[in-house]
Amino acid sequence: MAVADEISRIARLDFASVTPDDFARMVKGLSGRQLAEISRDGALRARVLGEVFGRMERQFRPEAAGSLTALIRWTVTGGGAGPDVVYETRIADGTCTVRQGRSAAEPRLALAMADAEFLRLVSGNASPVVLFVTRKVRVTGDVALAAGLARYFDIPKA
Repeated sequence: MAVADEISRIARLDFASVTPDDFARMVKGLSGRQLAEISRDGALRARVLGEVFGRMERQFRPEAAGSLTALIRWTVTGGGAGPDVVYETRIADGTCTVRQGRSAAEPRLALAMADAEFLRLVSGNASPVVLFVTRKVRVTGDVALAAGLARYFDIPKA
């Protein structure tokens, strides 16, 4: 399928009806060029990122987090195709809350990556270790927290 046709199909999706596993399969089936195209379409990018971050609270695993307290700042850089988008995930008292934007608080962990790497990471289509080693994700702060971050969320399997 042509890049424009696939992006058009994705843009028409009702993301609320897409399960995490369906999302993982969708991302797995997209080429790097198609993922880059999503980041160039400002409205589609905002919808996709909003849906992913909107689901983080529901996919949080409080039993795995235990007494963890952390502010995690996510910066999705756009890879030159769009402006940086910042979300913050606060884990405390067995809950996870997500908000868009940068607070004045100092994060325990800050992660920065381009859209394609972010989508692959949160859909279970990329190894966080490989992304770190290949410098596709920048980690600032608690590296041990970054290494174990996936266990705090139900990550789909593509």
